[in-house]
Amino acid sequence: MFIPFSSESIRYTGRFAEDCTNINDTPTMTATAPGSYFELAFRGDMCVLRFNIDFNTTPLPHLWIEVDGGAKVEVPLDRFIRLQAGEGEHTVKVTFKGVREIHHRWYHPLSGKVSFEGYDADAPGSLPEDNRKTIELVGDSITEGVLIDEDYRYFEEDQKNRQYQDDATATYAYLTAEALNLRPLNMGYGAVGVTRSGCGAVPKAAEAYPFCFDGAPVTYDHPDYILINHGANDRRGSEENYIREYKGLLDVVRSAHPTSKIICLSAFLGVFPTALKELINTYNREHNDNILFIDATLWVPPQPLHPARDGHRIIADKLTAILKKELSL
Repeated sequence: MFIPFSSESIRYTGRFAEDCTNINDTPTMTATAPGSYFELAFRGDMCVLRFNIDFNTTPLPHLWIEVDGGAKVEVPLDRFIRLQAGEGEHTVKVTFKGVREIHHRWYHPLSGKVSFEGYDADAPGSLPEDNRKTIELVGDSITEGVLIDEDYRYFEEDQKNRQYQDDATATYAYLTAEALNLRPLNMGYGAVGVTRSGCGAVPKAAEAYPFCFDGAPVTYDHPDYILINHGANDRRGSEENYIREYKGLLDVVRSAHPTSKIICLSAFLGVFPTALKELINTYNREHNDNILFIDATLWVPPQPLHPARDGHRIIADKLTAILKKELSL
């Protein structure tokens, strides 16, 4: 039987929104931010995942798929993905691993998306509850996981290799969330900053923040924590403009989530950290807020701009230790 994307047997984590902008107006649950994932439970010995790939362009995004909490397997997105298991009730986790940065991920038609229609199985199952607190992870290509595995190249054109090289689940942000037992709500888009738009036509941070993509507001509950790391793509501009635009982002975030704990992590290569610290102190005084500032300057070397897996692990270890202490986690 076909179980639609709206079934109670499916749980979404991250920036998913309902969307039917495709050739046949088929309703889907769609994400354009890597690191977003969904889980489902089914009964039987087989499950066929149905994705809408209208308007997706090659190379297609890559996914991580886990069955019954086992090993993760990396697969390209496809119209149908068949999972075989022994007779019984099973769980499946599908994570948006990575995609070519320059695919359109904001305005329709979306070419760098994962659009889930539902699945075929004997019957839907029941997922165990996930009562973990949540942390929203807001950033740029580093938070997106770009070039974590830079050595995996096949095509001569750099961008065509990104689905092999990028992994949102291996970033400092995702690793920190896992270490603190928090559900990660990813929002990382390459080349985006507080002062500039980025790859895939994604607007600058404050304009993009309220949406999953154009016309699709974020609908999940207020995160318990919000981690912001913006600055790497603002380094060529003025300090004054950076601080002004960063304050604008804080205004948008705080307006959307009045009770969330905000953590501002400075850019790793050192972009106006002193001015950012002063901004946070002033913002806290003027708004009676308690935003936490963390200076992460040179936690890893400034080159490469995009850390590899070991670099992300170094950042995650430092950040985890600080957040455990500061937030009593």
